[in-house]
Amino acid sequence: MPREAEPSANEKAFLLKALQDEQIRLDGREFDQYRPLELTFGDEYGVANVSLGKTKILAKASAEVTVPFADRPLDGIFTIATELSPMAAPHFEVNRPTETEVLLSRLLEKTVRRSGALDTESLCLVAGQKCWSVRVDVHVLSHDGNLTDAACFAVVAALRHFRKPDTSMENGVLTVYTPAEREPVPLGWLHSPFCVTWSFFGDEGETALLDADWMEEQVRVASVTISLNRHGEICQIAKLGGVPVEAVALLQCTSVALTKVKEFSTYLDGKLAEDAKRRDKGGFMAELRAENDRIVG
Repeated sequence: MPREAEPSANEKAFLLKALQDEQIRLDGREFDQYRPLELTFGDEYGVANVSLGKTKILAKASAEVTVPFADRPLDGIFTIATELSPMAAPHFEVNRPTETEVLLSRLLEKTVRRSGALDTESLCLVAGQKCWSVRVDVHVLSHDGNLTDAACFAVVAALRHFRKPDTSMENGVLTVYTPAEREPVPLGWLHSPFCVTWSFFGDEGETALLDADWMEEQVRVASVTISLNRHGEICQIAKLGGVPVEAVALLQCTSVALTKVKEFSTYLDGKLAEDAKRRDKGGFMAELRAENDRIVG
């Protein structure tokens, strides 16, 4: 397996000196500032492109009718699949999950699926027989640090943007309608959790940075990922090794994380509204006018 490229000793020393002695980041950001976040939706429902600085993520949601699990006959199925290919970074290999990919999958699983963000009961079609299986594929297109926050934002955006085919049940027969027959319907969404990752530097982790890029990730001594929604409900806190972090510092990080999550939520709501307006193009009255124009012509 190819090894991940590491920064030189001089680069590490320069970055740490800038952080601890000069109190500045190499890209000029504040310690609690994210890189520019951009979100665009594809032509199909459920496709979200997210850019966080130079980190780029593509998430695509899809749904198919399947059989529910025997122990959850009244629930649908919801899965998240991640893919880190050599296109994102040279040390990633196809079909050979690295530690980064495994940790990313687990964090997304805990944040989105286990927190009950998606109402899986609404995916049930026929109890114990048929249900919707919703799947989100996460493709990392470019890796420049903080994959977790970018991927979580992309997954939530794709799910909230997605529309599944409408269905009906008559005399025990399930009918799935095409978009031309009936307007697709959104998923049952309960809350929007987002990840906020802090990185700690110094011998005792006394310096905390938000949204570390790839270079900063190589020299940090610990990291904490806090998943919560805009109402302050914490879904999970993940600290995977590293030096201990003081409880007071963790509370301060959580307070800032709540502010950032509210900004994420507002930004996503605005983008969804823009996309809905773009697709609507005047709404039902515009469709009637267009129909009349064709008849007259």
